[in-house]
Amino acid sequence: MVLSMDRWVGKVAVVTGASAGIGAAIAEALVEHGLKVVGLARRKVRLDVLALKLTGKKGKLYPVKADISKEEDIINAFKWIKENVGQVHVLINNAGVYTQTDLADGDIDIWKNTLNVNVLGLCIATREAIRDMRANNVDGHIIHINSVVGHQVPNMRNANMYPASKFAVTALAETLRLELLNLKVKIKITNLSPGLTDTEIVPDYIKEIVRKTGGNQMIEPENIADGVVYALSTPPHVQIQELTIRAVNESFS
Repeated sequence: MVLSMDRWVGKVAVVTGASAGIGAAIAEALVEHGLKVVGLARRKVRLDVLALKLTGKKGKLYPVKADISKEEDIINAFKWIKENVGQVHVLINNAGVYTQTDLADGDIDIWKNTLNVNVLGLCIATREAIRDMRANNVDGHIIHINSVVGHQVPNMRNANMYPASKFAVTALAETLRLELLNLKVKIKITNLSPGLTDTEIVPDYIKEIVRKTGGNQMIEPENIADGVVYALSTPPHVQIQELTIRAVNESFS
């Protein structure tokens, strides 16, 4: 199998949650490979800084302020992309939240926000991308940045709605694959599940547990970006349906 990013050079990729961590690493990697990357995030200042850092690279980063928990923001972002950048070829659903509460005595606002961002926001962005791809007859690629906790629930304090939201992403990826198959369109879907990754979303208490346990149990955001590039590099008829990336020594989950 010949791996190549050539087919995506000059094409438009949308990356949600692109202001930090995995999203920023993915945006940077795609710009390096020559894509026009639209980074969506609430913290536009961070996007602006990243865009400045990537000035002069093969591709370009377009910073767009959008809250993935709000349907109107997502719709407006895709409208802006259509009018200012071009038709969408790639969508990386990376935006996600992990906030601490519990189920036995939990905060419903935290539950709702988790589902709004991790599940509904992902669905809305996917819907808008597919509408654009189908309207322009694009054989695109959608990648959900999921988690290993979307396949196995960890014994993790205050995990609450987070594993449930990621299990939903696992189901949504397969549901979408079947829908696209029935629609007879050649849009790929990849469910990419990172293990422990050194990002802001990982709570400090987990990082402390990992530190005390010892060993190199956390991977870097760039490792996940490499996985995204790998999935995108496959030939048009090859689909990486499931991809898990974690540290060799990870024992936490």
